[in-house]
Amino acid sequence: MRRGEKAVYIIMGIMVVAVMVKNALTQSSSVEDRTIPYYTDAPEPLQRAALDIIRREDCRQCHSLWTVKNIMNSVPAPILDGMGSLHDEQWFYGYLSSNNPQSILRSRLKKEFQMPSYAALSESDRRTLAQYLASLKVKSWYLAETRKAEQQKLTGIEEPSQ
Repeated sequence: MRRGEKAVYIIMGIMVVAVMVKNALTQSSSVEDRTIPYYTDAPEPLQRAALDIIRREDCRQCHSLWTVKNIMNSVPAPILDGMGSLHDEQWFYGYLSSNNPQSILRSRLKKEFQMPSYAALSESDRRTLAQYLASLKVKSWYLAETRKAEQQKLTGIEEPSQ
């Protein structure tokens, strides 16, 4: 190896190490936890009961829950993750009990993908689902980022910092 080649390799090595150190310092100084933003505060028995109903009623045919967004596996209806940050238990119970859910929340989906009525489910099952859906939360940092991006997308104006 020539003398000039050695110098180039040494300089490249120093640059790679410098970038790695910079990335390590930048990541460790982050105060906020930027892990998966969705969570539930439901107790384990409620989670099991609700997931059994979701499985039995085949809700995942249209909805996604606890999944990483993947364009190849898209579902026609809204993703359920984080819904409890948007609505409370009473709202979910009324929605699930309605004979016409579209009267509560309009849908632009094709008829076959629109939310069916679950008024025929037992009151106990509807309450279990309402409690569980209300427990599906999203971390505040993600909700704030989503609202900010939506504001900018809709108006073209960035939301002022708070």
